[in-house]
Amino acid sequence: MIDIVERGAVRELRLARPPANALSPQLIAALSAALADAAVAAGGAGAAGPPRAERLAGLVLSGAPGMFSAGLDVPHLLTLDRDGIRALWSSFYALLRGIAASPLPVVAAITGHSPAGGAVLALYCDLRVMAEGEFRIGLNEVRVGLPMPPVILAAMRRLVGPRLAERMCVSGALVSPAEAARIGLVDEVAPPERVVERAVAMAAELAALPGAAMAATRRLARADLVAMFDAAGAEMESVLDSWFSAEAQATMRALVERLARKRAAAGG
Repeated sequence: MIDIVERGAVRELRLARPPANALSPQLIAALSAALADAAVAAGGAGAAGPPRAERLAGLVLSGAPGMFSAGLDVPHLLTLDRDGIRALWSSFYALLRGIAASPLPVVAAITGHSPAGGAVLALYCDLRVMAEGEFRIGLNEVRVGLPMPPVILAAMRRLVGPRLAERMCVSGALVSPAEAARIGLVDEVAPPERVVERAVAMAAELAALPGAAMAATRRLARADLVAMFDAAGAEMESVLDSWFSAEAQATMRALVERLARKRAAAGG
């Protein structure tokens, strides 16, 4: 579910779960494992795969052309009971913390649409470059009946500021790449065929800095992002209550039915 592409001192972790890179428990686990392996590779030994000619110094998280990630795999998750959803959210929070606390800079190459959980992944990266075009990014959880989890709202505030985060999250707004760059949700916009190339260059620029100084400053600058998860366990039951509320379940099931009808119409 993760294609790994070595690009000198930078490793690209490419989400590879067609058609939409929806975040299933298996994809979340695969991405967490890839991050852990990269941390080992950064130390110079013990990582899976062939020996490297140089030490790993940066990561790029990418998706498929036109689709970074559609977010959580709602059709599958609707089949899970409370314990299953608890395990899912716990592993998703662990993944987000892993991105935030990664010893390597992580640049998101947002290759296309990035709603909900796709945007969440990007929030915790160091930098974000998005493909220009008719794509959308944002946290539209409210539109599918889910209140915004506090730890995710806090990460959004960190990027765009309190007032704009409130407006976007309360309304579930999805914005264009140009608007995302204007408000600070992404750092750059690039042509679709160059978005990964630009993300690799951004990661390489960070990797080329004096290592100890960059790493120490980066840890200090991102300490608040990592610390958000210290209290995340306390909010878990509230998140689960919201997930299993009558409103959320009805809205998500209606969404799944609409998507199924759309796919059937397209196929026919």
